[in-house]
Amino acid sequence: MTFEPAKFGKIAYTALQDLRIEYVGKEPKNKHIEIFQEVWSQSVEIYTYLSTWGLLRLKAEQTALEKQPIKQKVVEVFFKCLQELEPVQGKDFSVANPMGLTTLKGLDTSEYLGVTGLALALAKEFSFWANAVYPSSDRKAS
Repeated sequence: MTFEPAKFGKIAYTALQDLRIEYVGKEPKNKHIEIFQEVWSQSVEIYTYLSTWGLLRLKAEQTALEKQPIKQKVVEVFFKCLQELEPVQGKDFSVANPMGLTTLKGLDTSEYLGVTGLALALAKEFSFWANAVYPSSDRKAS
């Protein structure tokens, strides 16, 4: 993979914008504030979670979030974005699917550390773009 810093921002922005559009189309207008707050919050928290607990734990946590479907969706989208970056050459890097934990566990140490570094960079972009896509005015009742 060629390292292209701008690609991280484009991927994160597009993913968050697509999520916004998805929820605007499915949910009643009065529910948007709550949903946008939850998407924004989870998008901002991914970096802290990753840096504290790691990539394996975040993937495992995705399943545990089943009672919080919006937060779970943000984590799912994050892993789709990470997969899109194709960080490991010559190997199947399917981390967005339910077997993603197995994929991560199958990486050798240097691959795992490299993927974690890319995941942290992507998480920073999620945090940055969450403020643009879900501004505070969209997350507060008027």
